[in-house]
Amino acid sequence: MRHSLGNRMPRRDELATHPMLRPVARHVLAPHLWHLQHESVARGMAIGVFWAFALPLGQIPLSVMHCIWWRGNIPLSVVTTLVTNPLTIGFWLWAAYIVGSGFIDAPPLVVPEAGTSLVHWFQGVGKPAILGMAIFAAGGSLGTYGLVKLGWRVRVLLHLRTRRLRRLRA
Repeated sequence: MRHSLGNRMPRRDELATHPMLRPVARHVLAPHLWHLQHESVARGMAIGVFWAFALPLGQIPLSVMHCIWWRGNIPLSVVTTLVTNPLTIGFWLWAAYIVGSGFIDAPPLVVPEAGTSLVHWFQGVGKPAILGMAIFAAGGSLGTYGLVKLGWRVRVLLHLRTRRLRRLRA
């Protein structure tokens, strides 16, 4: 799968000559934004999770811009923004409403009646949902950063343990 995906991805030189990327190519194509180094991976995934929950649309360009600013891994950030996608956004907004309504006094979520204006219904639902998405964005990005750093450390420790065991057997 990795090999077939690598064949379909545009190469760095192709991206550098793309007319829309030419003005920002030196920033976007910096090598440290594309390599799998533990800090850039953790930052990129945290940025991706943050923008996945903070904004329902237009997450990928914001994620890329913040990866350039904070030196995060761009491909992983873009993939991580897909946590919320058109198929799952309904669930996340419902969960955000439930979490947000726990912090502010909000009425239980009800389906709008036939005569109710959708704008009026969205105004009642909006504040708890926005608060819940903000909580998901902040908590999710911090949790993702910590889990990636922890996972990377465990992976390195297991690799060192395996290497040490091989030396003892030899």
